[in-house]
Amino acid sequence: METRDISEIDKLFWQIALKDDEGAFRSLFLDYFSSLCVFAHRYIESWETCEDVVQDTFYKIWKNRRKLEISASGRNFLITSVRNGCIDYLRRKETETLWKEKELQHNTIYAAENIYSTTELEEILNSALKRLPENVRTVFEQSRFEGKTYADIASGQSISVKTVEAYMTRALKQLRIELKDYLPLILLFL
Repeated sequence: METRDISEIDKLFWQIALKDDEGAFRSLFLDYFSSLCVFAHRYIESWETCEDVVQDTFYKIWKNRRKLEISASGRNFLITSVRNGCIDYLRRKETETLWKEKELQHNTIYAAENIYSTTELEEILNSALKRLPENVRTVFEQSRFEGKTYADIASGQSISVKTVEAYMTRALKQLRIELKDYLPLILLFL
């Protein structure tokens, strides 16, 4: 930071806090913005981000001007505020990076666990179908795999259309439960 009489910086802060002096704020901003950006660059590589952190610091100063508590000096307050802004930014960035890495890792594991060949999906479906009662499975297979209407199935099985509907409802309910993790994939192949 450029050397300036510390009492002059403190005087600017005093005018900002007590008199809402926009001119004093503008002077403080114009006099120290560049040097605070250089200081922020010690922590953060991106110049644009450094500028954002320093601008945010000045925004907070103006916003909280009536509540400012400057214990040492205005100069130290500016430096500490920018340093804290940089540290907060880096923490957020680190948290965001960790979250993205975990999410990517989770998605990769999830995708690896959920990649099935058509043959594997057919085996999973056939296994679930085998657990259905014979009459329910037959009605389901004739409807979904052979494309028969409920009326055709009913007449071929010597049962009522209502019974065919009940069997289909039962089959679909049980298959939804058993195949809940695979259902979107299996529906692509039905």
